[in-house]
Amino acid sequence: MTAGTAVAASVFARAMGDDFARLHPMLQRRFGVGLAAGYGCVGRGTMTRIRRGPWWTIPFLQLGRFRNILIPETGEDVAFTIENHPYRDPFGRETVTFVRHFRMPRAVRRFDATMILGDDGRVVDYLGSHQHLAVDLDLTAEHDGSLLLRSGRQRFYEGPLGFRFPMLFSGRAELRESYDDRAEVFRIRLEVRNRVFGFLFGYEGEFRCEFPEATDAPAHTKPLRHERRM
Repeated sequence: MTAGTAVAASVFARAMGDDFARLHPMLQRRFGVGLAAGYGCVGRGTMTRIRRGPWWTIPFLQLGRFRNILIPETGEDVAFTIENHPYRDPFGRETVTFVRHFRMPRAVRRFDATMILGDDGRVVDYLGSHQHLAVDLDLTAEHDGSLLLRSGRQRFYEGPLGFRFPMLFSGRAELRESYDDRAEVFRIRLEVRNRVFGFLFGYEGEFRCEFPEATDAPAHTKPLRHERRM
């Protein structure tokens, strides 16, 4: 399947509108993953650097580790995979997985996310194994065809409890993803910062992708609990 084929139905294409066509063709293919497109995206590569903020960020990162949200360790040249598969969740919403495995020296760490299209036309990113944290995403095509992703409002859900998560106690993510035509690799860079405390967590690396046929996600990439609220 070539870039631009059947991608209009993807969650990301609908959220970005005409801006989606400004992405590099390989990014259009990667973020064209969806039920109508009939394929997924599996990337394998290396994180050249995984880093965190000062020592006092460790408890925050350790807490996230228990629900596959953040990574407390740092490292260089860390092998990783990312799996993007489309499926329909129990509430009938088209969903795309973003499950990352990082092969750290002591253990394999996971960073899980699932994304849907919200009622306001933005992508909602559910973080973690139990979708406890819902985050609004803004997606922009940059002048060089790269994708810029910025996180916005965050909501926390647990059982009947639900509230807007104070940003003073959380971080805003900025992710850039591009395609290097010469090296034929995707490049990715993520930084999570708190407006008061500064840098919390980040990584950068490169990977290559395969695009297997897919109209459902493997069980190991789906969350253990789905959240109806957005």
